[in-house]
Amino acid sequence: MTTQTTLPVNAEALKAVSQSKQEPAWVTEGRLSALELAGSLPLPKLEKQRIDRWNIQAYGEYKAAQELTSLDELPEHAAKLVEGSREGGLIIQRNSGTVYTKLSDELRSQGVIFTDLETACSQHEELVKPYLHQAIKADEHAMAALHAATWNGGVFLYVPKNVEVELPLQAVLLTDDAGALFAPHILIVAEANSRVTYVDNYVDSGLEGHVTHNGAVEIFVKNGAKVRFASVHQLSTDITDVTYRRAVVDNDASMEWIVGEMNDGDTASDTMSILKGSGSLSDAKVIAVGSGSQKINYTTQARHFGKSSASQMITRAVMREEAQAIINGITKIEKGATKADGQQTERVLMLSPKSRGDANPILLIDEDDVTAGHAASVGQVNAEQIYYLMSRGISRTMAESLIIYGFLAPVVSEIPLEGLRDQLQSLVERKLGQ
Repeated sequence: MTTQTTLPVNAEALKAVSQSKQEPAWVTEGRLSALELAGSLPLPKLEKQRIDRWNIQAYGEYKAAQELTSLDELPEHAAKLVEGSREGGLIIQRNSGTVYTKLSDELRSQGVIFTDLETACSQHEELVKPYLHQAIKADEHAMAALHAATWNGGVFLYVPKNVEVELPLQAVLLTDDAGALFAPHILIVAEANSRVTYVDNYVDSGLEGHVTHNGAVEIFVKNGAKVRFASVHQLSTDITDVTYRRAVVDNDASMEWIVGEMNDGDTASDTMSILKGSGSLSDAKVIAVGSGSQKINYTTQARHFGKSSASQMITRAVMREEAQAIINGITKIEKGATKADGQQTERVLMLSPKSRGDANPILLIDEDDVTAGHAASVGQVNAEQIYYLMSRGISRTMAESLIIYGFLAPVVSEIPLEGLRDQLQSLVERKLGQ
């Protein structure tokens, strides 16, 4: 299928914007090359869904961002997310650019870099250039190419060798202008034997019109390093959210994904760990609640190249009203990845006769000396469980809530960040109309 994607910008305009921001020549050239690719590549193929039928044309245009003079200028919803999170580091992007950046003096003295990606391209070219668009190539499909051409703001996090960052570093990505291009790119590089936790939230406020969010995350975990990446997307029905995440994990390194998909609009995400090194580890936890007439497509992947590499993927999704979900788990063990261990579980709970869920566990094994397994289930709330709880004096609404919380608990309870657990709990309650 040939893409019919309408390009949101022409080459002349893209070059003019890049030059107005005084981007290095290699960044401008990369953007223009990606834009040319976008015009010829097909759209990404989603399992059992057609993304070309979604509203993926509302990119808007680049609008220069004005820095915040105070965090009090943020919409109330966004301001609550940054309460008590300013000790380590904080970045805020609003629409097309970064408006607030802070990093503690202690971390800066240790060589940690935490800034917007646009600034990093100019000030830390030697650290950014070898990694940008290398885990997610611009030629993967039309949306990857469009992102590589139009990304803005974003986050660059660099942790030097042997540095352990104790406090989570946080970013808030906010869109509140439907006419503004919103396409942050997150790039994290953790050098050998380093440790870091990064948490971000995608939010919107007061939109008047539709927004297409085409985002990307690239993470490089060097030998013996550990990265914990937590992301919560809580965007409204006015936003189509398409996000691709990739981590390249080296020898004895560890990658942990914690993803809360709490959007109200159509959503597609693909989260992959590339276990390149021997002894590399990946642990992915994804929870999702769908509502209204949402169309949802979540894919979690682990691709094993390293010997004795191990991956664990757990996805739990709750669908209510007329929401439709496709949940994919893909474990690929390449030839030569001996002693690899890949495990995955996908479970979907449907709360209404009109909701739909589809769990697809996929194992692709090209090596004999490995261990791999999967489990998947799709079902509705058990009527007997509801009856039992109601017979003990509990209302139907509360009974359903208890069952749902019990269904999500195996994932939520394993999240090591207390603040994130509480946030996801409140978002689940909101999505369930409680």
